[in-house]
Amino acid sequence: EVQLVESGGGLVQAGESLRLSCAASGFTFSDYAMTWLRQAPGKGLEWVSRINSDGKLAYTHASVRDRFTVSRDNAKNSLYLQMNNLKTEDTAMYYCAKDRQSWYIGGWTPAETDEQGQGTQVTVAS
Repeated sequence: EVQLVESGGGLVQAGESLRLSCAASGFTFSDYAMTWLRQAPGKGLEWVSRINSDGKLAYTHASVRDRFTVSRDNAKNSLYLQMNNLKTEDTAMYYCAKDRQSWYIGGWTPAETDEQGQGTQVTVAS
């Protein structure tokens, strides 16, 4: 059974940083690209950042590219999202998602991922 467990969220002040983690199990983590998604209150799911299976290629949404960095440690079956200089508009539930293949092209579409965790809440206060 695939399990994706996010952690690291919380309540922070604008300008502060958080590091989200996603612990993966139930599949060969190093075989799959991974994606971070988020959903703000009253809005749809949007992608934040993607990383291919070996971690050598990452792609982050333009809206956060200068502040967020995705990484992974295949030896630890873990995915990370470093978020710096957080803004109130970053307030959302953040999810990690398993891609269907080892690589991706550009932005995310729902058909490209097949498993998603329960999420971790990030709240940024002004």
